[in-house]
Amino acid sequence: MDHIEFVYTLGMTDEEIEKRLQTETAGVLSLADEGRAYGVPVSHHYDGESLFFRLGDDDHSKKLEFVETTKEACFVLFGVDGDDSWSILVTGTLSELSGDERKEFDAATINDWFGSFRVFDEAIDEIELTLFEMEISSVTGRKTGK
Repeated sequence: MDHIEFVYTLGMTDEEIEKRLQTETAGVLSLADEGRAYGVPVSHHYDGESLFFRLGDDDHSKKLEFVETTKEACFVLFGVDGDDSWSILVTGTLSELSGDERKEFDAATINDWFGSFRVFDEAIDEIELTLFEMEISSVTGRKTGK
């Protein structure tokens, strides 16, 4: 342990956390099913109160299976630039937006909030986009200290 380098971290201010949540475009959404975990990179949108996620469903979506069984999800944003780094952990419950809630999100809004939808090997015409809202229960932000 004599040659291990350590860097102290500090808590981020509420303003720093808000700025990162509003300006960063992607993070990792962690879901759970009893003893199994599933983390998936996702785009997000933060409106000052809730986080929103756009997920694709091609009838074989592992992430949507995990969404159904997750009691509390965790979303992680982070960045590293040399010795400088920061991370934000957000926990909360997820709920799918449907019906009237979904009507306010037209294609232009969804494209603006989330950018282009990344497709792996699915047929585009078979993908149904779903929107989820995370009701935030806790937020923790850390950054390297000086």
